[in-house]
Amino acid sequence: MSNLNKTLILTIAAMLVLNTGTTLAGKGRHGGGKPKSTVISSLDNVEASHLTFMREEEKLARDVYLSFASIYPAQPVFNNIATKSEQTHTDTIRDKLDQYNLPDPNPATNDLPTSLGVFTGPEWGWYFNEKYQQLTKKGAESELAALYVGAFIEELDMKDISVCPQVMVNNGYPAICGLEYTDESTLVNTYSSLINGSEHHLRAYVGQIEAIIGTGNYVAQYLSQEEVDAILAR
Repeated sequence: MSNLNKTLILTIAAMLVLNTGTTLAGKGRHGGGKPKSTVISSLDNVEASHLTFMREEEKLARDVYLSFASIYPAQPVFNNIATKSEQTHTDTIRDKLDQYNLPDPNPATNDLPTSLGVFTGPEWGWYFNEKYQQLTKKGAESELAALYVGAFIEELDMKDISVCPQVMVNNGYPAICGLEYTDESTLVNTYSSLINGSEHHLRAYVGQIEAIIGTGNYVAQYLSQEEVDAILAR
């Protein structure tokens, strides 16, 4: 066998070993804690499902706030956050799904008003349809109740982005499946930006709530009180 052929064979073998290691190695920022799993594009199934989940969760926030904006038109915070922020967030996650060649669970998201409160994702649509009904029913009780729902959604969103939605854990996903799980730089940047946005939104909702109940009286609903106080700079 010629030296050239030997060199080609060794090169191909090395590439196969490298590719196998890339496919099976645990990703993430917790010392290889990510399980071996089927790769979807450059994401594994945990990252792919979480990204898909977040597309619907950002839509949930937008849809709930738009619903409250129609009920309480004199309160601008709902429409402002829905149209100026949450619409951008839903579009951002849509673009990430496209980047990773993943299907959009709600392709008709921007077909308003027909898509309002409608979630069609095959894996998580059922959860968000139920959540939308529960949250809008609660917020319809009063403007203050709606403001509390808004704050709750922002707390929930931050937790679900950074760690893992409880419903995903209940359905067999690891307890860490979000920002603290992935090592994909584009997801890290996107999720970090979404959390920053939710912090701003939480401060906006708490400001409106405490204008009614008194400054300093807001009690955390999903995050710990220490986490909320840190976001509110208390």
